[in-house]
Amino acid sequence: MSSGEPTRLSVVHRTTYQYGLPMADGYTVAYLLARDTPQQHVVSTSIEVEPTPDELEEHVDVFGNRVSRIGMHHRHDHLVVTGSTVVEVTPPDLDLLASSTISWDDAAPRIWTLRGDAAIEVGPFGACTVATPPLRVLANLVGDLFVPGKRLVDLVRDVSARIHRDFWFDPSFSDVSTPLTAVIDARRGVCQDFAHLMIACLRSYGLAARYVSGYIETDPPDGEPKLVGSDASHAWCSVWIPDLGPSGGWLDADPTNDQVPPTRHVTAAWGRDYADVTPVRGVVIGPAAAQTLDVGVDVTAI
Repeated sequence: MSSGEPTRLSVVHRTTYQYGLPMADGYTVAYLLARDTPQQHVVSTSIEVEPTPDELEEHVDVFGNRVSRIGMHHRHDHLVVTGSTVVEVTPPDLDLLASSTISWDDAAPRIWTLRGDAAIEVGPFGACTVATPPLRVLANLVGDLFVPGKRLVDLVRDVSARIHRDFWFDPSFSDVSTPLTAVIDARRGVCQDFAHLMIACLRSYGLAARYVSGYIETDPPDGEPKLVGSDASHAWCSVWIPDLGPSGGWLDADPTNDQVPPTRHVTAAWGRDYADVTPVRGVVIGPAAAQTLDVGVDVTAI
């Protein structure tokens, strides 16, 4: 599902923890190693850790994401985890997208008739989660868009546009623990919230949608506006379209910027919601002390 000349992008994602007193032990899990997709070829991707860790291992999770596990089993007063990636991103194939004719109400029941590898790929993303609950209020937000017989691709674009229109990007409002009900009541949040909201809307009508963690280009090409969320890790969603290619495919949608499909995004990982692919999370063992966190992201064309 791609066409056109690829753009090569460099991503550097640095997470720095500073502790008021030295910690004795720590364990961190990171989803910073980018993965290949139909539109994205990973040229290189790596993790660097400071101080030197006692453990640095990698495995692939159930969704095919590359996961880094970091063990710091000696005294340390800071931890810096840096993910560096170079990818080639190819523009989406808009002709293929235009050829998709399936309606949303025809697509929804097909999820539950899939078998084999297709069922494993698609099935987990049709079920609601704690972060994407089946709230009754969702029908009030987008129910009028789910017209019987409407083309699924058009529906995805309409839901993205509705969230972009009705919700305000406010980085001071929410954090990773803010429930979706609070986001809906306040009509504000961040990219993570809007991705969860769009996923919840689609799943509540029987469609499969996954949460995508990644990045967007920090400095846009000349003449193009800077996208919201470009100074940190970003999040959007992807919707399964049964007739997008011979065996179906996924259509990315970024409601924060109302881009369907996005064109300047770098995919790191995907899961059912944020909890599956948190960029960096962990625990430390040591004395009670203040802790500061600083996250810096830079995505540039090369």
